[in-house]
Amino acid sequence: MTRLRQLRNRVGYVLASLPLAVAGFAYAGLTVVVGGLSSLTLLGLPLMSSGVLGARGWGRLHRALARATLGLRVDDPRPVRRRPGPVGYVRTGLGDATGWRALAYLIIKLPVTLLAAAVTAAFLCYPVFLLSHPLWWKFVQPVNTDSLGRPHRAALQLGDFFFDTWPRSFLLAGIGAAMLLVGPWLLRLVLLLDELLIRGLLGPTSLDTLQQTRALAVDDAAALLRRIERDLHDGTQAQLVALAMKLGMVKEKLADGSAPEARALVETAHRDAKTAITDLRDLARGIHPPMLDNGLEAALATLVARGAVPVVLRVELSERPSPAVETIAYYCVAELLTNVAKHGRARRATVEVRQHDGLLRVQVRDDGGGGAMIGSAGSALPGGGLAGLRDRARTVDGTMRIDSPPGGPTLVTVELPVRP
Repeated sequence: MTRLRQLRNRVGYVLASLPLAVAGFAYAGLTVVVGGLSSLTLLGLPLMSSGVLGARGWGRLHRALARATLGLRVDDPRPVRRRPGPVGYVRTGLGDATGWRALAYLIIKLPVTLLAAAVTAAFLCYPVFLLSHPLWWKFVQPVNTDSLGRPHRAALQLGDFFFDTWPRSFLLAGIGAAMLLVGPWLLRLVLLLDELLIRGLLGPTSLDTLQQTRALAVDDAAALLRRIERDLHDGTQAQLVALAMKLGMVKEKLADGSAPEARALVETAHRDAKTAITDLRDLARGIHPPMLDNGLEAALATLVARGAVPVVLRVELSERPSPAVETIAYYCVAELLTNVAKHGRARRATVEVRQHDGLLRVQVRDDGGGGAMIGSAGSALPGGGLAGLRDRARTVDGTMRIDSPPGGPTLVTVELPVRP
């Protein structure tokens, strides 16, 4: 049933892509030809700039279609940075590499889609007629007479060969069945080429990813510093100021000889000091969990043991990841298990951590109700949530994928480089 659904989605993608490919090819041709011919005039360059920027919308449309039918998920490229003024607008469009790559895709898309449509018609539609040929030949084809007056049925002809008998008719049906078996694989091969074009021409470039990763790292560090400053200013600092004031009052009471009141102030100051120490310890744990000092496996075992949902933990590590990767992996598992308990309505979960080909793969699976997506769940940690986890992973060029159909189960996969 899954293969039939995949074939249906691929055929639907081809049918939906055909008019889009024709319209997109015409758009790209008009942008290049009309803009190029009129580039010597004052109107030509703005037209070409608008065409290049408009190609981004075509790319967004094709990514959405591939995501809805083929399940192909490609990240959006970096947003365009518009320069001010008319001259800046022209420079923005003409210098937009993402728009030019989208135009290139629109030009290449048409022949690829025509090839996919030809494969669909020749290997998926025509074989249906061949399979039904025995019935067609028996009940539909008219009966004619030859030159001697003998009746015979009209038959399909390939060259000098006539399919005019039952064995030959079933041979034709066998040919149709073979074509029907080969057709889905040919269509998949053609669409694989289309998927490669979408990833290469409509997705983010390595420069886009690098710039976005660097920006995320800077933003994450700035947010962490702001949180530390706020916690220190509003919490620990205020408690230490109060402690200093109470100790000053103790000093005055001791000078006046008021020992009982001084004792009460000392007890209060001692209690406040212990509270401040606890807050400082919690703050330090937010920066680096002390459980990671013994390695990721030991830290995750402790985390799983404290969870509200029964969790099965499997860890296979050939070498210890870098401290930054360990910290990200730990917080990802902690946040995902929190979401499982609070939002997933799950009865059990599984955490698998494996290392392969320089990648640390963290998978958290639960048997809850599903429907999880970026931004759908709350967060128990600062900067958390599914969007926060994705951003954490991207700071070290990692990725996060979510497979959570309605009704469940939910599988979240985080891949991080062992040595970023």
